[in-house]
Amino acid sequence: MKHIPNILTTSRMIFVILMLFFYKNPWIFATLYATAVLSDVLDGVIARRTQTQTPFGARLDSFADLLMYGIIVMLIFYWMGDLLAPGVPLIVTIAGVRMISILIAAVKFHTFVSLHTWGNKFTGILIFLAPIVFIISKSTSFFWFVGLIALLSAIEEGLIHLMSDSVDENRRSIFLSD
Repeated sequence: MKHIPNILTTSRMIFVILMLFFYKNPWIFATLYATAVLSDVLDGVIARRTQTQTPFGARLDSFADLLMYGIIVMLIFYWMGDLLAPGVPLIVTIAGVRMISILIAAVKFHTFVSLHTWGNKFTGILIFLAPIVFIISKSTSFFWFVGLIALLSAIEEGLIHLMSDSVDENRRSIFLSD
């Protein structure tokens, strides 16, 4: 039972990689996407409920999230290309702030870490919804909102690293001392 959360997290990485091979088949892609998102929700819930949270599991989850969001963003650009070109500077800024945050943690705490803040979780939900909203609305406006929230959550994570004395992957917000 104690390994189920890590098995779910690992399965998410497999589903996400498979999405790259089935991006032209909407039914298979949607099934893989939904399964990956479901495993993302369940791994943390099960780990907390069974009290099997570990630093390794938190880092594995962060890596799986990074892989999933990276591939989703890449596929969105592939599908939408020129429509998203005006957003490239924002995406580069978000990536830069994220990298600075990771470097701050690496230098300060001697480890690579991504926090599970409410802002990061909200960003993840928005990234999940982005393709669905685009398909329904045929508008890129939602992507600007997602980008703004992603930038704010990246800044928050960097500030948490700067202000904290130790790493807490499960820190919910800069506004809460947990």
